[in-house]
Amino acid sequence: MPIVNEPVAARFARRPRHVATLAALLLALGLPLPAGATVAVPSSAVAHEAALQAAVGSDPLLQRFYLPRSYRPLWIDGSALRPAAEALLTRLASAADDGLAPERYDYPALSAAVAAGRGGDAGALIEAEVRLTRAYGAYLADLHRPSAAEAMTYVHDGLAPEPRTPGVWLREAGRASSLETHVEAATRMNPIYAELRAGLAAYRARWSSLPRTQVAPGPMLRAGATGPRVAALRERLGLAATPASFDATLASRLRDFQAAHGLPVDGAAGPRTIAALNEGPARYERLIRANLERARAIPADPGKRFIFVDVAGATLRAYDGGQIAETMRVIVGKPDQKTPTMAARMSHAIVNPYWNLPPDLTQVRAQRVVAQGVGYLRRDKLESMSGWEPDARPLAASEIDWKAVASGARPLRMRQLPGPHNMMGKIKFMLPNKLGIYLHDTPDKGLFASADRRFSSGCVRLADAPRLARWLFGDAAPDPAKMGMEQQVDLDEPVPVYISYLTVEAKPDGALAFRSDPYRRDAPLLAALDRAAGGATARGLD
Repeated sequence: MPIVNEPVAARFARRPRHVATLAALLLALGLPLPAGATVAVPSSAVAHEAALQAAVGSDPLLQRFYLPRSYRPLWIDGSALRPAAEALLTRLASAADDGLAPERYDYPALSAAVAAGRGGDAGALIEAEVRLTRAYGAYLADLHRPSAAEAMTYVHDGLAPEPRTPGVWLREAGRASSLETHVEAATRMNPIYAELRAGLAAYRARWSSLPRTQVAPGPMLRAGATGPRVAALRERLGLAATPASFDATLASRLRDFQAAHGLPVDGAAGPRTIAALNEGPARYERLIRANLERARAIPADPGKRFIFVDVAGATLRAYDGGQIAETMRVIVGKPDQKTPTMAARMSHAIVNPYWNLPPDLTQVRAQRVVAQGVGYLRRDKLESMSGWEPDARPLAASEIDWKAVASGARPLRMRQLPGPHNMMGKIKFMLPNKLGIYLHDTPDKGLFASADRRFSSGCVRLADAPRLARWLFGDAAPDPAKMGMEQQVDLDEPVPVYISYLTVEAKPDGALAFRSDPYRRDAPLLAALDRAAGGATARGLD
């Protein structure tokens, strides 16, 4: 059945301003011109616009993008696709490295349409145009949308990824002076995300393609062992099964596997290592994708200079221009006083600070006063205050009902005087927030040698606070030895601080390392992502 009947077409063609559009539409659809009509062959641009209008049809989502631009194509230039189309196709081919399914963007059909469009066929170009537009909007919306299951508290405005629908992304692309530049910029993510994405691609290339040979349970396998289980182990790690001996090459390959999967690196195949080998790569890829979701909660452009605190790894990284400028160990919250995931701007530092004890610790100190006497306060350099107001006065020990404070019946503000004994150390870095979280020095440096550094009440203790101060303030870094008590020093420009939780670490060499899950946050996130994937439906442009 013809799409345009001859009487209607003939009437349409008699209107001069519609002649070119009608001819373009009929030619693009492979239909004959109306009998007796003499119409000049239109330009390719007009032909594309007419054919694109027909391809869009009554789809309200595509109409909202193309109608304001008079159905001018986005991806077609003359009789060819723009280079941006190839760039997008390449990116979508690796969407799995974003933890996203290429099939969600109808990648096989899109790839076929682009391949056909390379030959300049008008119909194939229009099909590629429509498919590219749909895929681009949906992919960018997914790429930049944090998972609701991985909530982060954004203390200050402008620190959260900006939510944009596919339609908004497309309208931005339509206004861009260069589509190629837009594709490059819009698919660029923050450096933490980029490190994990590259790590997932490297993991898939290095470990996911190995044979899925199962290694039978049994005694530990180590250097010198032989037999069928050794042959299976060799095959599982991509080596020739014969000779079935546990040689130096196998030991080296096994150590690589252990290091990459968070296992004890001993070069021997014990129960844990064999279980990980038999489990295969799927679980580990899921963990990487879960951590990509955590990294997605940081905006694509977090700022030229920003600080990233990884609670699960108890580490801090300072970034400058997308590159790591400083790293150090930190101490984070105990399991019952977890450091929250949050984003805030660091605005100033307090040099030689007081330490205002939280209520639970004030109660503990009061219990010690009851047991040991008020001399305990002098030994621990503790001072009690009349309140939290700026003009609060110090209280004499005789003014306080210590038993009431010790039982929790009466609140009390207690602070520790500045000095080498102070739990805040010589400096604390403030990111004003109602959660009471900040970064600070500490006199207890021995704790940083521990692999498990969960000792704080929620705040982040720094292994080298003076070094962080030098990075933040440069030559104007404050010197506590030359300053009085509780001195505020403002930063020239606030620095964003993102506190996240990654159970997969991207190493400087590009490899990934799997870590423990000290706060037990992986399982609920994985379950939420599985539910979302199971119920996912294709999203429209808006």
